[in-house]
Amino acid sequence: MMNKCIIAVGMVMTLLAGGNAIAAEKTAQQQKMTVCNQQAGEKALKGDERKTFMSSCLKKDSETTKAMTPQQLKMKSCNTAAGDKALKGDERKTFMSNCLKKS
Repeated sequence: MMNKCIIAVGMVMTLLAGGNAIAAEKTAQQQKMTVCNQQAGEKALKGDERKTFMSSCLKKDSETTKAMTPQQLKMKSCNTAAGDKALKGDERKTFMSNCLKKS
């Protein structure tokens, strides 16, 4: 009886640990949401304009996201932000590094 309890508790702990590992990784859709949200913020969109942009950006066949991996989308967004700030040289490298590390 005691062995069955220990095994059951071990199985539950294993399942919970596995579930947390999966939850820590963002899905492609979650990454796309992060990138689209960042782009909307950079464009300072508000209200209906933001809703329209987000809807368009998040669509599966969106021109903004077509054939791009979430990492490429993030790179594009960070590159755009660096360009908007007219960053050059080491300042741009530092900005890009920090931007790409953010989730």
